[in-house]
Amino acid sequence: MFSLPLSFDTLLKNTTEVTMNKKVFILPEIYGVNDFIHQQASQYQNEYTTVEYVSLSSTTRIFPYTQEEEAYHYFIKEIGFDSPLKELTRRIEEATIIYDAVVVIGFSVGAALAWRLSTLPIQQVICVYGSRIRQYLDTIPSCPTLVILPTEEKSFDVQTLKEALTTIPNTQVRQFSGQHGFMDKNNANYCATSCTQAQSAILHFLSNTCKGDSYDD
Repeated sequence: MFSLPLSFDTLLKNTTEVTMNKKVFILPEIYGVNDFIHQQASQYQNEYTTVEYVSLSSTTRIFPYTQEEEAYHYFIKEIGFDSPLKELTRRIEEATIIYDAVVVIGFSVGAALAWRLSTLPIQQVICVYGSRIRQYLDTIPSCPTLVILPTEEKSFDVQTLKEALTTIPNTQVRQFSGQHGFMDKNNANYCATSCTQAQSAILHFLSNTCKGDSYDD
């Protein structure tokens, strides 16, 4: 598990909304709901926060990292970037009735979906190395949205995406050294320093927007 300077539970208790009833949805990468997603869920679960990781597939299939290409083709052919939106929207809208605040956190393909869901009436959205966000730059988030980018991507110019995102309302952009997957210690691209920095940025963002403050680099 990640070693962090400050936990979400600690940060949340420092806000004025300690009793806020919160729901966090976590959307996974192409590999499915694996150990990394479980580890991430544990970062946000506390007595005030319910965390749900959502399988984008109708099965519980999990791909090992060595099957990246197979996992990608499975996602594109069997799932895609459009078909999960209806069910995800339904779940999120139901949660907004029950909870005081709803947060969506997505990784990779899950981040692209989270970005597209940012137009819903929810509290916060966090998108971690969602390279396909570049295909949906017409989306205008209706809530504070944090996009975390690596410095390197194999298939496109990250800097171009970063510059485009900085012009979009309600969007914060943070960039950390490394490649796609740098937050996952089981991924070949894992970078411990950038992982810790990114996780701290996420917690800081969640804490500040919980208090209604603006996010400042």
